[in-house]
Amino acid sequence: MYKVMIIDDEKSLRNLLKMTVPWESLGLEVAGEAASGIEAINRIDEIQPDIAFVDIQMPFMDGIQFSKLAIRRYPDLKIIILTAHSDFAYARECIGIGVCEYLLKPVSRAEVREVLERILRKLEAREPRQEVPVLLQGNENVSRIVEYIQASYQDPDLNLTAIAQKFGFNPSYLSRLFKGETGKSLIDYLTEWRMEKAILLARQGSLMYMTAKAVGIPDPNYFGKCFKKYTDQTYTEYVKKLKKP
Repeated sequence: MYKVMIIDDEKSLRNLLKMTVPWESLGLEVAGEAASGIEAINRIDEIQPDIAFVDIQMPFMDGIQFSKLAIRRYPDLKIIILTAHSDFAYARECIGIGVCEYLLKPVSRAEVREVLERILRKLEAREPRQEVPVLLQGNENVSRIVEYIQASYQDPDLNLTAIAQKFGFNPSYLSRLFKGETGKSLIDYLTEWRMEKAILLARQGSLMYMTAKAVGIPDPNYFGKCFKKYTDQTYTEYVKKLKKP
């Protein structure tokens, strides 16, 4: 079954796509979603989608910027751009960076299905990807990576693929090894380390947008989601509690 990711800052559109497309009958599953390009680029290594629906206009990182980065990491990724603009310049730029399809909003169920069926034919025609075997030396390598994460967490481009490339490892293999050694995924560890640093900054009175940028998550909306998931409180609630006598 092929994995799909939906990236759009409009929750209503994400929900509409999830509800109106017969995913299972097409041999597809919605494996994840994101409300911004930055959130998506932080999650793409975890999800590793085969197909991505991407809104062209999003805050902090638009659909074209995201697509450039995503295709660079995953050349086989099939991207469907969603846009309200019929301007040919947009379409030409999308084609130039390797975007697979281009849909105008509002999209119909029939249009989406037609596009997906075309993409599925391409996916089924390609040769199966071969995973390169990588020899690792257990805890020593994981320890080095943990140290690197702790030293480099402020870099917004730090993610599974970047770390794998830095150390010369296969991303999928590294992901499995890291989880096997630590009990959690590399992305979860990176996010938790960032949240611990964010808590320290919150205690120092740092404003949320400054804290978000300082810990390597420049999208404050995505940072807010991560912080609440980690602490069960919004950033504002956390800071207010600190101020109480």
